[in-house]
Amino acid sequence: MNNPTRQPPQRMIQLGKVHGAFGVRGEVKLESFTEPRSAIFRYQPWVLRDARGTERTLEGARGRETPKGIVATLPGVEDRDGAEATRGLEIWVAREALPPPQPGEYYWVDLEGLAVRNTDGSDFGVVSHLFSTGANDVLVAQGERERMIPFLVPDYIVSVDFDAGVVTVDWDPEF
Repeated sequence: MNNPTRQPPQRMIQLGKVHGAFGVRGEVKLESFTEPRSAIFRYQPWVLRDARGTERTLEGARGRETPKGIVATLPGVEDRDGAEATRGLEIWVAREALPPPQPGEYYWVDLEGLAVRNTDGSDFGVVSHLFSTGANDVLVAQGERERMIPFLVPDYIVSVDFDAGVVTVDWDPEF
């Protein structure tokens, strides 16, 4: 039976990771994927996810940028042992908590699942994921085979059409 009040699952995006204790007062070192790095504290509540996939929601994290990276105070973490217990937790937030991207910018999570076609109409499948090489980002299209396409606009990424659900690429289907 169809339940009309059921909400679709929220899209989540990973914003960081806890790397362990910082000092003896319960502070933790964070890796932040936001730009600037300290912007991670703007997007709350956080969903903390461990390696087994267990999640808990946390609100009220505070922090600061130091020469050694981001340092945070998490509610309920009072000492070094508590801070060490958070090591390895991933920090996720609902996609809706993030501001809309600027024109010509995209959140990777928004591209995942879009169809990928080249300028001649060849179907390359869908966007599986993206990753960074340091030199540039790479779009991974998964279809009859996997293709890795540099995310360089307009060289290889011709257009992104969210309404049509298509990323158009200038890429040889044989490559």
